[in-house]
Amino acid sequence: MINNKNNSIDELKNKSEDEKQTYEKELETIKEGYTNYLFLGDSITEFYDLDKYFPNLPVVNSGIISNTTEDILNDMKNRVYNYNPSKVFILIGTNDLRDDRSVDEIVNNIKKIIEEIKENRKETEIYLESIYPVNEKVNKKGVEGRKNEDIKEINNQLEKYAKKENITYINIYNKLVDDEGLLNEDYTTDGLHINEDGYKIITKELEKYLN
Repeated sequence: MINNKNNSIDELKNKSEDEKQTYEKELETIKEGYTNYLFLGDSITEFYDLDKYFPNLPVVNSGIISNTTEDILNDMKNRVYNYNPSKVFILIGTNDLRDDRSVDEIVNNIKKIIEEIKENRKETEIYLESIYPVNEKVNKKGVEGRKNEDIKEINNQLEKYAKKENITYINIYNKLVDDEGLLNEDYTTDGLHINEDGYKIITKELEKYLN
């Protein structure tokens, strides 16, 4: 059966011509009823225990530590297409700031990721998360050059883009900041990564889009 997170349309296309009719039928099944929620990102996603927070849902964790937007763009097949997701939740960009990439470059790369998904997986619904805030007071070294001013500017541009392209934008940033506009110390382990209490807040927000 194709209705499995480890299979893909790409693999199905390699079937022989004799199986063409079966291919067409199964492809229609994918379009009508396939469910697979893919979370795409870096360590913040990789450390997110999706099975714990979304029990009994077909969630797939495609987060990799230290990933940047370019890392994902260079590996779209393995990171996205092979799972043939019905929904994809994108959270990426904070490590680009670590690597001193400009706001415009980061935004443009995220746009490219979305455009490639639209082109190669037309049935997939796209959900774009805001980049999360940081708190250098907790651990300046851990934040590594990331600034909330840059993050907010990226998020502002992404929100406008999402609205223009009719993509769902999810503002997690505002759910995680404290009265000073920093990542709330109650929600982080090191000023950058999220702890259990933080993931609970994030889960509560994301649950709205997993029906």
